[in-house]
Amino acid sequence: MSTLKRAVVCWLLTAIFVIMPFGVAVAAQPATELPFNIQAKAALLMDYETGTVLYEKNAHQKLPVASITKIMTLLLAMEAIEEGRLKLDDPVHVSPYAASMGGSTVFLEAGETFPVSTILESIIVASANDGSVALAEKIYGSHELFVQKMNERAQQLGMKNTNFVNCTGLPAENHYTTAYDVALMSRELLKHPLFFKWSTIWLDYMRDGKTMLVNTNRLIRFYEGCDGIKTGYTQEAGHCISATAKRGNLRLIAVILGAPTSQIRFNEARKLLDYGFANYESIMVVRKGQIVQNEIPVTGGKTSRIMGVAADNLSLLLTKGDSKEFAKEVQISAPLKAPVREGQKIGILTVKKDGKEVGKVDILAGESVEVAGVFDYFNRIFNNWLRRPASQKNK
Repeated sequence: MSTLKRAVVCWLLTAIFVIMPFGVAVAAQPATELPFNIQAKAALLMDYETGTVLYEKNAHQKLPVASITKIMTLLLAMEAIEEGRLKLDDPVHVSPYAASMGGSTVFLEAGETFPVSTILESIIVASANDGSVALAEKIYGSHELFVQKMNERAQQLGMKNTNFVNCTGLPAENHYTTAYDVALMSRELLKHPLFFKWSTIWLDYMRDGKTMLVNTNRLIRFYEGCDGIKTGYTQEAGHCISATAKRGNLRLIAVILGAPTSQIRFNEARKLLDYGFANYESIMVVRKGQIVQNEIPVTGGKTSRIMGVAADNLSLLLTKGDSKEFAKEVQISAPLKAPVREGQKIGILTVKKDGKEVGKVDILAGESVEVAGVFDYFNRIFNNWLRRPASQKNK
């Protein structure tokens, strides 16, 4: 029996007889030791909704990660599109520098022009280094400035052990990140639905069929629920992957860095995902934008009542078999006085399980309320008079 087969069999036998207890989790916490080992320099399993770390191995060790770097490149692109600074049909002109990239490419030539959508697909599906640089230059005018923005965004996300030198992941001195930081930027990228437009494509073409794009992530084809994210390989970094899969309400992120072979990389990511789906479930308490409370009083405004909505998703991560009972408490900043702007924080929704707080989310004003003027008060008095019964009007 080969070493790989022996390792897999041992893990399966151990998984059958050992079940590790976990409690309710809504925030990152140290992972419990699991009954199997991961063949990689570093690894991590994270719940997408809560950010809870379910498994970690050398999670904060600084390592080269090859094309996993492009997760940050794609995140900046998605945010530029969301902010309106970049459109999918905008032209991307390929510079000589972008065309000079080696490694994984789609053979862009200096002077060629493609829409942003095509370049994004080339990066997401085929891990195009030339496409990454061309897009970076399109968004910020230069590769150097784009990399600066990558590092700024990394700091904002709490990626404390990351430093980018380029947007591709090609070998470079002082270019590194960690399994935990990869999970953080992966989680942020997955907040953008547009990413999934291309992440599950297995095979496609560009240049009217002349250039084939084959997805480097085999799991999207061979693992149930997998719809991203990114693979990477250089001799220095080894075989890496940040993979995500969703089943029911539970979405997981598995990071493998520095695996010895491509197949082991996929096997170990699958192992982590299998563990997560077998042992956990997620309950969505409230979704971003969902109405939390109606008829919230506002004084001194043109409108006397507004609705409160959730600022973000709030879910509970439970070990399978745990009780699903929980209580919700709504606290509104009182009294609400006009003016109130849409999106303003007006309260907090707290979730408790067994009497303990296990999660909370801000409540935002669902609409704006301007300060009432004299005529607004007159109209309100008049309308209230009209709604009175006729017998009361004559008194």
